[in-house]
Amino acid sequence: MLGNEFRSPIAVDTAPAGSQCEWCGKPAIYQLMVIGGKHHNEAGRFCAKCGEEFVRSVAESLSRVLSAETER
Repeated sequence: MLGNEFRSPIAVDTAPAGSQCEWCGKPAIYQLMVIGGKHHNEAGRFCAKCGEEFVRSVAESLSRVLSAETER
């Protein structure tokens, strides 16, 4: 999912057994938590597909913030 967890804005853990994906209801694989930024402490349990989408949406929001700061 993510290459280096020490440089990642998202903490990745395994979801507890029996957990369901918060977006689609399928069995959850990941428990994800955003570290820092405007989504700080947002968390959830996700299947593989929805987890990737969650990570992508957080990464896109971070890249928009960084782009706006560098354009000044």
